[in-house]
Amino acid sequence: MATRKDAAARATFLRGEILRHNERYYLQDDPEVSDAEYDLLVRELASLEEANPDLATPDSPTRAVAGFAGATFAPVVHAMPMMSLDNAMDLAELRGWGERVNRGLAGAPATYVCELKIDGLAMSLRYEGGTLVQAATRGDGRVGEDVTANIMTIAAVPKKLPTGSPAVVEVRGEVYMPIAAFEALNERQAALGVKRFVNPRNSAAGSLRQKDPRITASRELSMWCYQLGEVVGGPELTSHTASIEWLASLGFPVNPEIRALHSLDEVYAFTDQWLQHRHDLRYEIDGAVVKVDDLAQRHLLGFTSKAPRWAIAFKFPPEERTTLLLDIQVSIGRTGRATPFAVLEPVFVGGSTVAMATLHNQDQVRLKDVRPGDTVVVRKAGDVIPEVVGPVLSLRPEGLAEWTFPTVCPACKQVLVRPEGESDTRCLNADCPAQAWARVVHFGSRGAMDIEGLGERTVGVFIEAGLLDNVGDVYELPVRIARLRDLERFGEVSVQNLVGAIEGSKQRPLGNLLFGLNIRHVGATMGQVIARAFHHMDGLLEATEADIAAVDGVGGVIAASVAAWFAVPANRALIERLRAYGLNFEGPAAPTLPQTLAGMSIVVTGTVDGFSREGAEAAIKERGGKSPGSVSKKT
Repeated sequence: MATRKDAAARATFLRGEILRHNERYYLQDDPEVSDAEYDLLVRELASLEEANPDLATPDSPTRAVAGFAGATFAPVVHAMPMMSLDNAMDLAELRGWGERVNRGLAGAPATYVCELKIDGLAMSLRYEGGTLVQAATRGDGRVGEDVTANIMTIAAVPKKLPTGSPAVVEVRGEVYMPIAAFEALNERQAALGVKRFVNPRNSAAGSLRQKDPRITASRELSMWCYQLGEVVGGPELTSHTASIEWLASLGFPVNPEIRALHSLDEVYAFTDQWLQHRHDLRYEIDGAVVKVDDLAQRHLLGFTSKAPRWAIAFKFPPEERTTLLLDIQVSIGRTGRATPFAVLEPVFVGGSTVAMATLHNQDQVRLKDVRPGDTVVVRKAGDVIPEVVGPVLSLRPEGLAEWTFPTVCPACKQVLVRPEGESDTRCLNADCPAQAWARVVHFGSRGAMDIEGLGERTVGVFIEAGLLDNVGDVYELPVRIARLRDLERFGEVSVQNLVGAIEGSKQRPLGNLLFGLNIRHVGATMGQVIARAFHHMDGLLEATEADIAAVDGVGGVIAASVAAWFAVPANRALIERLRAYGLNFEGPAAPTLPQTLAGMSIVVTGTVDGFSREGAEAAIKERGGKSPGSVSKKT
């Protein structure tokens, strides 16, 4: 059992670590740990201080607003302190906060306002006589940094308020970098051959701390406003909802997803909805903020030393964590692409335990400069494949060797080739066993032929047993049923289920079949585009490269790749083999609806009245439009 001496030593260590991480996060925009790991340190210190009250110091990080006011910009003393928020990590903690609110209000009912927790940088805007005169960061909550010149470059921030506005209006909000702007910034960084930025939040913070406002202007920042500070001569407002409506009437950008709710069950449903749909947004969020709506009730509840009692941040599970990079290895994909991947010390991130993550390609490994032995930032956003964002350079062991890309294929030992002008390195051996395995796995995947039971492990077993060599052999498996039954851990039910799935796959749409054939550059969407254009496999067999290139949405590179694939005799023989097995070669009929959305790219987010999200996307495509999954410059 830990002694009081042990607890005191641990508390001292935690205070030092938290302050050090605060400085790296708020002043240097270069954190060593993820937000989730930082929160764990703060929670551990708070637990120690609660169990040992005499260990709590007046300047403890648990009692102060996290942040620093740096010396780069002039200091600004906030007229009203900018406070932190306490956190809830689950429904139990949210209910615990609700019970404290209930006690503070002597049982009086409360209405709550829920807002998305924007992953950005807290900002205060001060207007005098209707003119923006000062913008300041939160800093330590009492003193922030004057970044007025940089804020002036953000188009979303009003520089003038309507005539008749109050003498003084102070507005709090969050400056953020939209995802599209972040991706464009990293593309520019990659083109220059310099280090990519880790995430939009730190990119936004770093952009605001530029001494040259022209650099800030080039970063395409934006802002959401969510709270009033000091107001002189304003209207009498009685609720947060009314405050938000008034802010919107003055021209401030107010997030459209703010909701007034009447119970914590409704609040939790709100947080759960946005946990599921957080990646539908064009900006990053890391949770939801819950506030008591009635301003008189807020006054009754008051504040702790660092946070209002009338608000709490409900934090989503972390999507970024740090862990140890044990090794970098290379896998060979279905088209011969050699992809480096990270072997990690397992870490729980994005709702699951991650032990491997992609490193994309040779250039990305070089730009990120990650090395076996590094502590690295790992990101897993929803269903996206985990990726290594970059190393924590301050934790790199001295003398750690740089990793070099292999020169031969790890599966067949043939020399790897990087074609001129391409970012990918490839194994060009068509008989490479790794490629054969990957092609069959892809063919049976959900987006292609959707053959349940034909997964990675099963395909490996079948290849080793001599039952599979290529995708055409998949349709021979039902006639080899006796041999299937002989395989270890492959019982009668598994055999019958697999045979049924194989038979059912024969009716899959032509677009899915084209995707499953492993034609380079033909993804799931492009397979559907080509199927709609040619209506039947025979039309595609007879098409020239020029015919394919003439299809709207198909560029020259894709057309050349498709034409080259169909020109290979072995591939045409495979098509005839699949025809003999009875696969569906019919594509969609010519469109009957007016193509009123032709040439338009429309992203569906949130909800659309009368449609599911999939139904809305289908309706867009039926009318000639495109419906990609994320916002881009073409949207």
